[in-house]
Amino acid sequence: MSGPTYDRKEQFQQIESGLLPGEQIIAVYDAVGTGTGFIGLTDRRVIIQDRSFVGKRYAITSIPYSKITSVSVVSNKSWGGSFFSTGSIAVHVGTHTYEVEFRGAQKSHHVHNVILHHIS
Repeated sequence: MSGPTYDRKEQFQQIESGLLPGEQIIAVYDAVGTGTGFIGLTDRRVIIQDRSFVGKRYAITSIPYSKITSVSVVSNKSWGGSFFSTGSIAVHVGTHTYEVEFRGAQKSHHVHNVILHHIS
C-alpha cells in the first residue's frame, strides 16, 4: 500500500501535526487562486486552509464527512467533454460552500471521489 499523496511537504506536515489519535492522511493538495491555501483529506474529515480572512489571517477548517451534504465538479463551460475536465470542486456544508481549484483535473477527480466515498 502506498502512502499519502501530497504537493507540498510543509502543508502535509501542517495537517500531520493536527491529526487525532489513529487518524490517517489520504492526500494533501495545494490549491490555486484566492481564498484557499490547500485541502487535506483524512480517513475522518476534510481539512481546508481558508485564506480569505481580513488582515492576512487564515483558518484551518475541519469538516467531518458526516457534515458534508454534497460535492460538486465546478466548470465554466458546458459538459461537452469529460466529467472531470476541470480542476475545481465545491464542498457543500450546510449553507456554506468551499470551492477549491487545483493544478490538474486528476487532483479534483481524486478529491471528489474520496469525499463521495465517505459521504455516500
